[in-house]
Amino acid sequence: MGRNYAAHARELGNELPEEPLLFLEPLSSVIGPGATIETPPGVEDLQHEAELAVVIGRRCRNVSEAEVPSVVFGFTCLDDLTARDIQRREKHLTRAKSFDTFCPVGPWIAEGWRDPFGLAIRCRVNGELRQDGNTRDMVHSVAALIAFVSRVMTLEPGDLLATGTPAGVGPLRPGDRVEVEIEGIGTLFNVAR
Repeated sequence: MGRNYAAHARELGNELPEEPLLFLEPLSSVIGPGATIETPPGVEDLQHEAELAVVIGRRCRNVSEAEVPSVVFGFTCLDDLTARDIQRREKHLTRAKSFDTFCPVGPWIAEGWRDPFGLAIRCRVNGELRQDGNTRDMVHSVAALIAFVSRVMTLEPGDLLATGTPAGVGPLRPGDRVEVEIEGIGTLFNVAR
């Protein structure tokens, strides 16, 4: 989901969308904890985006917000990497977010449903705190996001919904170690190359 935190939308000079801003990323972008983030040739501004990800547990379509807990398998950490220079040029998210290795996920899934409202989300690069947000600042709740997406497409077990990033996104350089920490879930780390 794009622009689901007002402060992040402002830091990039974007308006908040009236409805959730949906985009897709390919399976080839997904990597696990400890895996290397590859900076593609020609990408000059690779940026981290710490996010809460929801793991879908059962096939669903047109679920209501009240039904969402029954379709969620659990939650995990996600770094929704973006080639910001490409996003600025193209005014579109698909290519800027779809390179191989641009979606680190893990280190595990916190199973079961619990309302993820009020969880701290932090991102550190080489130990320096870059993002320090909270899920209470989401524009659209996790339940609202899943209900919205399920009206557009059928969700399958194992699908991941990244819920947006708080303010503080910034650049990654080769050799940088990036950590995404979500309260009660864990810490994901990867190294850029």
